[in-house]
Amino acid sequence: MKITILGTGNGGTTIAADLTMKGHRITLLKTSSIPSENYKYLLDNDGLINFKDLEQEHTVNIYKVTDSYEEAFSEEPELIIVFINTNYHEEAIRKMAPFLRDNQVVLLEPGYLSTAYFKKYCGNKDLIIAEAESSPIDCRVIAPGKVKALFKNIRNPIGIYPLRRKDEGMDVLDQLGYNFKLLDSVVEAALHNPNLIVHTIGAIMSIPRIEYSEGDYWMYKEVFTPSVWNLVKSLDKEKMNVLQALGLKPIPYEKACRFRNSEDLSVNAKEAFFDYAHNDSPSGPNQSNSRYITEDVPQGLILLESIGKVLNIKTPVCTSLIEIAAACLDTDFRENGRTVKRLGKSIMSEIMGEIKDVI
Repeated sequence: MKITILGTGNGGTTIAADLTMKGHRITLLKTSSIPSENYKYLLDNDGLINFKDLEQEHTVNIYKVTDSYEEAFSEEPELIIVFINTNYHEEAIRKMAPFLRDNQVVLLEPGYLSTAYFKKYCGNKDLIIAEAESSPIDCRVIAPGKVKALFKNIRNPIGIYPLRRKDEGMDVLDQLGYNFKLLDSVVEAALHNPNLIVHTIGAIMSIPRIEYSEGDYWMYKEVFTPSVWNLVKSLDKEKMNVLQALGLKPIPYEKACRFRNSEDLSVNAKEAFFDYAHNDSPSGPNQSNSRYITEDVPQGLILLESIGKVLNIKTPVCTSLIEIAAACLDTDFRENGRTVKRLGKSIMSEIMGEIKDVI
């Protein structure tokens, strides 16, 4: 397929290499104005990527690298994959809107309900939007033009909007070879994004350790002590209360994690999480104001809090974590946070109306 991928960071570059190896024609679009050594290397070396997969090492040349939206969409790709920080989804979607065409499939990796922004800016286009819970490959750019896979999901749950086009969407997505599993809604995918739970609690509770160690730190291995795990369960319960009120499956965090990561679904779910934490997880974060907080608090926790308010469901742990993160980093995360109002109440009503008439 012709595929345009937004994002020249860890995920975008790695997926570009992986899908090129699988025979797809990939255009990689840099959306940020921040200088990037990786992007410059790819641009200067005809899209050359060294890909250290889990078992083998490969060298590929992706088809095209650009920072021009017009060029990135000039060949009308069948699939667009958005692999950028969700803080910047709205701006990127607004910029790509003029170049999109009916019947294209868009995959958000992940989305936090950015489906709403596509309806807001591309409402006249008949698109198929898929939102993933997480990236199929946990990966890092280890040097300009070099990427490394750390871990691969066994299964990759996704929601598709509109549901009436789910079969068409799956026909396209199945060509990627990532074992996608269809959920009941993009809302389910958004709230089952593991970063909403594990990034926020992990990073907030890690702040003194990060600052004391000056970045020599492994969050997944160190922070999830029994007391912090109680906090995980409390926030997760609030998330499940919201899911249940929407008529969606209230699956606990660790069971959703097991479904994505474990071949054997009979293993203990909590043990599956800690197996990943101690054996496959990356180091870091190495600074207090990492994206684990600056992205997942305003885009994840504030979204959960906002939906909870609409449904009249209390989320005291979620709200407390937002307040603590804001105080520690001296930042008003609610100023530009992802709320029902910001996404569009009528738009959210349409999206959620596929599962339950609640807004």
